[in-house]
Amino acid sequence: MSMLSNPAQKYSAFPQVDLPDRQWPSRRITTPPRWLSTDLRDGNQAIVDPMDSAKKTRFFDLLVEVGLKEIEVGFPSAGETEFDFISGLVRSGRVPDDVLVQVLTQSREDLIRTSFASLEGARAAIVHLYNAVSPAWREIVFGMTPKQVIGVAVAGAKVMRDEAAKRPETDWHFQYSPETFSTAELDISLAVCEAVMDVLQPTPVHPIILNLPATVEAATPNIYADQIEYFIRNLPNRESAVISLHTHNDRGTGVAAAELGLMAGADRVEGCLFGNGERTGNCCLVTMALNLYTQGVNPALDFSDIDRVIETVEYCNELPVHQRHPYGGELVYTAFSGSHQDAIKKGFAARETQNDTGWRVPYLPIDPADLGRNYEAVIRVNSQSGKGGFAWVLEQDQGLKLPKAMQADFSPHVQRLADELGRELTAEDIWQAFRKAYHVKTYPKHFQLLDYEERRSTDGTRLFSGTIAVAGQQQSVSGRGNGTISSVIATLRDSFDLALEIVDYSEHALSTGSDARAAAYVLAALPDGRRVWGCGIDEDVATAGVRAVLSAANGAVTVA
Repeated sequence: MSMLSNPAQKYSAFPQVDLPDRQWPSRRITTPPRWLSTDLRDGNQAIVDPMDSAKKTRFFDLLVEVGLKEIEVGFPSAGETEFDFISGLVRSGRVPDDVLVQVLTQSREDLIRTSFASLEGARAAIVHLYNAVSPAWREIVFGMTPKQVIGVAVAGAKVMRDEAAKRPETDWHFQYSPETFSTAELDISLAVCEAVMDVLQPTPVHPIILNLPATVEAATPNIYADQIEYFIRNLPNRESAVISLHTHNDRGTGVAAAELGLMAGADRVEGCLFGNGERTGNCCLVTMALNLYTQGVNPALDFSDIDRVIETVEYCNELPVHQRHPYGGELVYTAFSGSHQDAIKKGFAARETQNDTGWRVPYLPIDPADLGRNYEAVIRVNSQSGKGGFAWVLEQDQGLKLPKAMQADFSPHVQRLADELGRELTAEDIWQAFRKAYHVKTYPKHFQLLDYEERRSTDGTRLFSGTIAVAGQQQSVSGRGNGTISSVIATLRDSFDLALEIVDYSEHALSTGSDARAAAYVLAALPDGRRVWGCGIDEDVATAGVRAVLSAANGAVTVA
C-alpha cells in the first residue's frame, strides 16, 4: 500500500455547516472557561502502563494545586482498581470543598449504578453519561437506528435520575455526551440531548452539562465552531445547559478547535495537561490556558512553576513532554539562530530602559519568568548562532556586557570552538574561550600583573609603579601619564618597547560573580594599524582598567 495519487477516491471533504450568519468569527474570549481535567481518565487510558493509585493521587493533588475545580477521576466500572481509587479518594477528605470530582459511565444500567456507588458519601460530584450517536458508530458498531440511539441515552438518564434520588446527601450534577458529536448529524445530536434533558429536568440554577466532543477530529476548527454555534442556537432551554467541549488532536488543531468553540458560545473545556490522550491526544489545557494569559485574560489556572508541573506529569504518565511543546517544552524559549538571538537580546535591553510594563520581546510571546523559567536558558549557542548569542550568555553567566565591536572580535573564536566540538556550547565553554582569547584571569605567557600602586605627582600627572611577570620572570616597572590608563601605556612603552594607543575604553559594575565587582574593556591600536581588544576584571574598577590594558598588550604580542 502507498499514498493514493487521487485521495478523493477514498476520502471525502467534511461537509460544511449551513450557517451563513455565523457570529463566532467576530467574538473574542474575554473570560476563562470552566476547566475540566480528564488526565486521570482519558489521559490514564492512553498510556502504556496506567497509573497506580499512588501516581493518580499525586496527579490529583497537582491538578488541585494548579487550580482545577472539576476533575474527571476515572471510570469506576472499568475494574476494582479504578473503583477503589475513586471511592478511596472520596472518603479520604482529599477533595477540597470547591472541587467537583467527575466519573464517566456508558449508558448501561449496571455501569451507572457502579458509578454512583463509587461516589458514595461525596459532598458533591458529577456523573458523566455517554453513548455514541454518529452514523459510523450507529451503523457499524451498534447496528442501531437514530431512534434506538436516543432510547439508549434516555434509559441511562432515567437510571442516573433514580440513583441520585437514592442519595440526597450528595449534590449531584449530571453530564451527558453525545459521543462522536463532531461526526454526527446536528439534528440527531440536538434530539438526543433534548431527550436527556426532558428526563433530568435541569434548571438555570442547577443546569446539565452537555459535552459536545470532537471524539475524532475530522474537520477544520471553523467547522467545529459552526457545529457548536448551530447546536447552541437550536437547543431548547439553553439557559439550563452548560456547553462543554472535548476536542481531540487528530488533525493537530485540538486547541484551536476548543478556542473557536468558546467563541461560538461554549462554557467549559475538557482536556489534559500537555495534551495526553488517545491517539494524538486531547486538548492541551496548559497551552489553552497560557494562550488566554498571553492575551491578557487570567485563565484561573496557575503554572508559575511549570517545570515542577512537567516533572509530575512526566513521572505519572511515563511520557516525556516534547522539547518543543508550547510554553512547557525545554527549548521553547531558546534561540540558537543568530538573528533571533540579536532580536531577543535587544528586546531585553529595551525593557531595562523603558517604563512600559507591557511585554514586547521579539520571538518570546510570554515572559519565561512568569512560568518560573530563568533567562539563562533563553539564548543558547551552537554553530548556527551569532554574536548576540554568546554575548547574552556571557552577560547572564558572568555579568559581562561586551561592547558590540568586541563581540565581533570574539565571534570567530566562538565559531571555531563550535565547529571543533560539533555540539551546543555551554556557558562554561564560552567563558573559557573568552578567558583564553583575552587572557582574563589566566596566567599569560607575557604580561601578568602581580601588584602595583599609583600616586599623583606634584605636576598633576600620575605615576604607575608595580611588578609585572613576563614569561614567569618578575620585573619592576613604572610609567607616568595623565591618568591611570595612560600611565600603564607609558609603562609598557618605556619598559617593554610596546606602543599602544587606546582607541576605546568602557567599564561597568558586575552584577554576577562573587569575586569581582567591575569589568573594563579597551580597544588598542598598534603602530602598524592593527587593533586588539582587552578585558580586565577585578574587585576594584581602577585595577580592572589596568588589567584590561595588559590584556590588550598580551593580545598585541600574541598576534605580532
